[in-house]
Amino acid sequence: MPNAHVIGLGKSGIAAARLLKRQGWEVTLSDRSSAACEDQQLESEGIPVKLGYSWHPDVDDLTKLVIVSPGVPWDIPALVAARERGIETIGEMELAWRNLKSYPWIAITGTNGKTTTTALIAAILQTAGLNAPACGNIGYAACDLALKVLDSSQNSSLDWVVAEISSYQIEASTTIAPRIGVWTTFTPDHLSRHHTLENYYNIKARLLRQSELQVFNGDDAYLRKVGVSHWADACWTSVKGKEYLLGNPEGAYLADGWVVYQGDRIVQVSALRMVGEHNHQNLLMGVAAARLAGIDKEAIAQAVANFPGVPHRLEHICTIAGIDFINDSKATNYDAAQVGLSAVASPVILIAGGEAKAGDDTRWLQTIQEKAAAVLLIGDAAPSFAQRLETVGYSRYEIVETMEQAVSRSAELAPQMNARVVLLSPACASFDQFQNFEQRGDRFRQLCLALA
Repeated sequence: MPNAHVIGLGKSGIAAARLLKRQGWEVTLSDRSSAACEDQQLESEGIPVKLGYSWHPDVDDLTKLVIVSPGVPWDIPALVAARERGIETIGEMELAWRNLKSYPWIAITGTNGKTTTTALIAAILQTAGLNAPACGNIGYAACDLALKVLDSSQNSSLDWVVAEISSYQIEASTTIAPRIGVWTTFTPDHLSRHHTLENYYNIKARLLRQSELQVFNGDDAYLRKVGVSHWADACWTSVKGKEYLLGNPEGAYLADGWVVYQGDRIVQVSALRMVGEHNHQNLLMGVAAARLAGIDKEAIAQAVANFPGVPHRLEHICTIAGIDFINDSKATNYDAAQVGLSAVASPVILIAGGEAKAGDDTRWLQTIQEKAAAVLLIGDAAPSFAQRLETVGYSRYEIVETMEQAVSRSAELAPQMNARVVLLSPACASFDQFQNFEQRGDRFRQLCLALA
């Protein structure tokens, strides 16, 4: 049997290892962590796990395939060496595509807005009676879906694959060619990995170029700038009206409180329960993708009215003494955090911080000055964020270090400062104190509900 090596003991890596094992490969899984909770279970399934490997795959002449989890840098020396030796090296999403390419895909990428748009599209298709699971970067590994289909006696019932795909996943997956590609936003992010904005753009653009049909956010400044010359035939969307559309004038837009697609009123904007203009844009892209997939407007309207939103994206947790506690843990960069802060009522007690990312914090800082009654800083970024706030003349901050202290202090400050909202919107990755943004948001939720 051929040998395969999977790097990364996260959800994607585990799913890839199990799929390969199911297909008859001899699989080894490695991770740079020296402690893992699933290694014994995998060993019992015949998948040996090697820990503390620091991203170095243990490949030999028998290894025919290396699978890379999304968090593993694509250009580390070990992977470069494997490719130079002729060992096929692909991402987990590429493996899923090879197993699911007989089904039509809707692939959603972008700096921000991916998860909400993905979840909404999946909800619309499912409301229409289709088997259209959401997978990928949204938390359900695409290889898990492939394994489920492989093991199912009813695998022909799968109608669509709705996949959220990050730049990390696109980078390692060269042949993915969706029926419909959706690009939500584009702002600087992940530059420590992709190095330049041009490289980051080109990675995402490849997915859209390989899509049969494309949907673009026409209100995104960068996408709009390149749109006329590169994506003239795509379906463009705009919250500003039909006259603001690029390319095909029959895209999706807002008019008189309605989502309009190709001149047809589809659903009232007020049906969507999520706050913020950015979510109106997510709604437009979701409707456009659904219409391109052939979904009727009755199913779309029903799905939108019933859509609860997505955990960790401006998720309302509870209201205590008239103060709303809102979880926006998915805001892992300045742009996402600025959007979240703009969307909620002011004044706000903002909880921010974590593992800082490179990026332009100008608009985020301006919005803090406009809307935040106080800022509570946690995690490794707290001292540098404090310095940045001082630089712009904002002094109403406290370094509280932990989520526990932040929630407790916010409950004290909010009534004192007549704040209407306590908002967790970190503008940071979570890895300094948590395994991922979901765990961070879950901890915030637990603490808020304990207060309530």
